[in-house]
Amino acid sequence: MTAELVRGQNHALDRTRVEIRITAGGPVVAAVTLGDAQGRLPGTEAVAHPGAPRRTGIEVPRQAAAEHRLAVDLGALPDAVHRVSVLLALPTGIGALTTFGAAAPPSVRVTDLDGAGLAGYTLTGLGAESAVVAVELYRRAGAWKVRAVGQGYADGLAALLRDQGLPQAAELAAEIEEAVGRGHARAVPAPAPAAASRPGGHAAPQHPAPDTAAPPATDRAAAAPPAASDGHSAHAPAEHGPSVHAPSAHGPGPTAPTAEGATPPAPPAGAPVDYRHPERRATPAPATPTPPVGAPEAPASPASPPAPSLPVAGDAAGWSMEERLYNQVWGMFEDLTRSIAAYRSASDFAESRLEQELDTALSDPRNRLGTAADAARTAARDKHAALVTRARAALDRDLAQLAAESEVVEPALPPAFARWDSPVWQAHRSAQERPMALRLGELHLPEVRDLRIPMLVRLPLERGLWIDCGPDSYAWRGPDPDRAYARRELGSALTDGPPDEAELRRLSLETAVALAARMLAVHPAGEFAVQVIDPGGTALPALAPLLETGVLPAAPVPGAQGVATVLEGLTRRVDLVQMAVRSRAADALPPDVDTADQLLIVHDFPHGFDDRAVTRLRYLADEGPAVGVHLLMVADRAQAREYGPVLDPLWRSLLRITPVPDAHLADPWVGHAWTYEPPLAPRGSQVVRQVLGRVAEARREHRS
Repeated sequence: MTAELVRGQNHALDRTRVEIRITAGGPVVAAVTLGDAQGRLPGTEAVAHPGAPRRTGIEVPRQAAAEHRLAVDLGALPDAVHRVSVLLALPTGIGALTTFGAAAPPSVRVTDLDGAGLAGYTLTGLGAESAVVAVELYRRAGAWKVRAVGQGYADGLAALLRDQGLPQAAELAAEIEEAVGRGHARAVPAPAPAAASRPGGHAAPQHPAPDTAAPPATDRAAAAPPAASDGHSAHAPAEHGPSVHAPSAHGPGPTAPTAEGATPPAPPAGAPVDYRHPERRATPAPATPTPPVGAPEAPASPASPPAPSLPVAGDAAGWSMEERLYNQVWGMFEDLTRSIAAYRSASDFAESRLEQELDTALSDPRNRLGTAADAARTAARDKHAALVTRARAALDRDLAQLAAESEVVEPALPPAFARWDSPVWQAHRSAQERPMALRLGELHLPEVRDLRIPMLVRLPLERGLWIDCGPDSYAWRGPDPDRAYARRELGSALTDGPPDEAELRRLSLETAVALAARMLAVHPAGEFAVQVIDPGGTALPALAPLLETGVLPAAPVPGAQGVATVLEGLTRRVDLVQMAVRSRAADALPPDVDTADQLLIVHDFPHGFDDRAVTRLRYLADEGPAVGVHLLMVADRAQAREYGPVLDPLWRSLLRITPVPDAHLADPWVGHAWTYEPPLAPRGSQVVRQVLGRVAEARREHRS
């Protein structure tokens, strides 16, 4: 049965040779791009279009038409190809359509070679767009999936190709328009009678005539409205993302001869196209034993789909294992976002359809009573239940795959990405180089609280962090399972109600120390240091692991004098390093300037801060990250309101995190409210203190 997709939803493919059948309200141009893991195109050789209809594993039509068939052999694609995007564009001068909104929405169906539907998607909601990414096939955990995209472009094909990272987007768009205008292959070319028709002695493959293509099936269910606009993003909730480019995809390869160097004969006219990759050997079917004479015939058993491959840690693009794991976590976050978006969209559609059908059934006063009204209500509710059940089944399928992937990915994460209860911290030693990212906590959605995605941010930090310890700005919105987690993992002092101010401050400081310990542990010895501002002297109990191990040389000086001393020293460092960088004279820095990256923990703000100190703090937040000075504030924003709007730019420049689970982060695609959980060690664990002890030991060895 065909899986009808809504925008953003994905569906697993159980085979690698498929057809993509397109139906539109007027002539459209069909093309395919072969992108890396980020969807970027290495060059024009990664685009199959009417002017170059064949790429390795891909074949597209040569003309604009209202119906198309595209042949795709996923098993024949180069290893560098991770995304196969199907593009539709309106040609100029062919037909009257100038926008997709002027005709019926196009439909795309992914089928097997016999025409059996695997997945379908109707591109509703298009308006002024003249080019659109309809669907994409992408690798995930060793298998292929199809995703409904529906991303339209009002500026046409050139803007679409430019958005996929193609430098020659305008030139290629013009080439495609020219090829369509010339009417390439509007008639079927005569089959080549001899091998000499192509350089190298290989016969040119034949293509079916456009009018022989069977129209796509029309048994589509009504599609749900799109969940949300599909944008391009960086990783984790609107904060960060990878910028990784895989090796270039290979261009078209030569056709391989058959055994003994013979050339495969051209298919007869009207015969089905053989989509098998010429360089892939066919696996012979097992011989069927002949039953004994007189034995009853065994019933024919349907062919079972191949078993899905098991997830593998590091199964993503990247030059190193760390980079592959980072990109894999990014992929899990994206897949979970889209799966939940599809489920919510389908559920909303089922609700709206139920209301419409009930309104229609009961709009006539004569039908509001009696058996007819009861039957109409029952039928509407049954349809609603069936739609919701199908949506939940699709979600459960995706969640099961993601949960299995998480089970193998989480134990393989390096220390910078791992939880505090991971075994990698027990054998952790001083790092040799700075990692590419850091784990700031975990994220989950209410539909699946057991599946938690690591929240990773790139290093060095481009913006500071703010741990919100204010009871007025923190609303205890978490559902019961979140409160149970908080009580179990963060301390028994939490109750079913909101945590009090003292408890929030304690947990906020513990979160700050845990983050500082993680940053110290993942940087090479001597390349990262921590400084603390604590005007009231109330942070000493939480700072004990830093002080007792010697990672923090001395307790912070209390009062306004301590604030001024630390801020003055860091401001001087930022100014001197900036001047050295601009003049390319790093060797001219004074010997008392510590060139190691600095993390400044500010507690009890704004107590002890005058106007001059506030100005310096804002300066460090703006200019510090570029030269290795990072800000970590533990503060209640409500207590800083006495400064008025002067501090608003400071708060907006910081990433807010909370010491207890809170749903305040949004993903950049559809804006889900993700519940954030802080990166605290399990209650009673000494892992943070042990890690800080190893950091102090590595520092002593480094100095000696």
